[in-house]
Amino acid sequence: MRSSLWEVLGAFLKLGTISFGGPVAHLGYFREEFVKRRGWLGDAAYTDLVALCQFLPGPASSQVGFSIGLMRAGYLGGLAAWTGFTLPSAILLLLFATGARALTRTVGLGVLHGLNLVAVAIVAQAIFSMARALCPDLKRAGIAALTAAWVLFRNSSGTQIAAILLGGVAGYLTCRSAAPPSDLPPAPPVSRCVGLTSLAGFLILLIGLPVFRSLGAPQGVALFEAFYQSGALVFGGGHVVLPLLRDAFVAPGWVSDETFFSGYGAAQAVPGPLFTFAVYLGAVAKPSPHGLAGAVIGLLGIFLPGILLLLGTLPFWTFVRARAGAYATMRGVNAAVVGLLGATFVNPLWLGTVNSLMDIAAALIGFLLLTVWQTRPLLVVLLGALVGIALNHAP
Repeated sequence: MRSSLWEVLGAFLKLGTISFGGPVAHLGYFREEFVKRRGWLGDAAYTDLVALCQFLPGPASSQVGFSIGLMRAGYLGGLAAWTGFTLPSAILLLLFATGARALTRTVGLGVLHGLNLVAVAIVAQAIFSMARALCPDLKRAGIAALTAAWVLFRNSSGTQIAAILLGGVAGYLTCRSAAPPSDLPPAPPVSRCVGLTSLAGFLILLIGLPVFRSLGAPQGVALFEAFYQSGALVFGGGHVVLPLLRDAFVAPGWVSDETFFSGYGAAQAVPGPLFTFAVYLGAVAKPSPHGLAGAVIGLLGIFLPGILLLLGTLPFWTFVRARAGAYATMRGVNAAVVGLLGATFVNPLWLGTVNSLMDIAAALIGFLLLTVWQTRPLLVVLLGALVGIALNHAP
């Protein structure tokens, strides 16, 4: 177990330093590392986890990472996975909050652009591979295509959740001819007792923290409650949490708009989960505690509700997915997830990143490096950063 624990920590620490591009790109990195390269779980298990985490509030990529560590090395493995994936970006944003800037504005923008081009290639590779595995027939390909089209025209966190639900309904109605496979993904090591306790803890904190705050709780509790409420009520993760955090911190005067959005820009420039933006906010918030204490409160508060919900759902998810009807539903959900990834690839990733023919060429080269020449993602990330600097300095 000890060797597996260090293996999990090392693998996720590496990914935490190179996983640029947001949650969709993170899922591509995870699949490449743990499904294709290490073989810790198969495509069915991986897409099963992705589908579940898409349903739940919180940071989907971090929840998937926690689940992979949990299945590999138990609860400590889940903690090691979360720590390794989160720590690099948390440290960088804490440094940024205290005034450390390692990059000039011009170079920094170039690096960010190059890394986003790498994310385009990573996500394209993930969609290509997942579509072949999860949409091999016309029915599921149709579900994926309709999902992508709908989300592109009506993009919101509510639309994404509805698209997954409708994909499940479509799968239930059209994919019932296939029996559940005998090699279902292994059950995560979470008992129903632990699941029910986690759900109870989630609800107690969700309801109790605002009450405790209204009774005159210390400022540290108010800070933790602001982060916890934001993490508990956001669907879609990543950028969707920003309006909630802005309302929680700018409205009461804890952080100015200018300070808030400069931290948001920094959060986009670092690897790992965007939820580590909470580290920056906790560090710069005007009321005490702030600094390192506020950063720790932000980090724990923003991630805790998503982890509690995940632990509370996993044991029951395992029971349901073995049923024939549930299997058909999951086939539809998996196809819808491919469609969601496709829609997100177009907007905001492609439309927000690719601005010229040179950008198209760079993204295409990155895709070929990953898919044809099997180049390690770290090398592609480094090359992407250099290309971004070169493009940013081009006349």
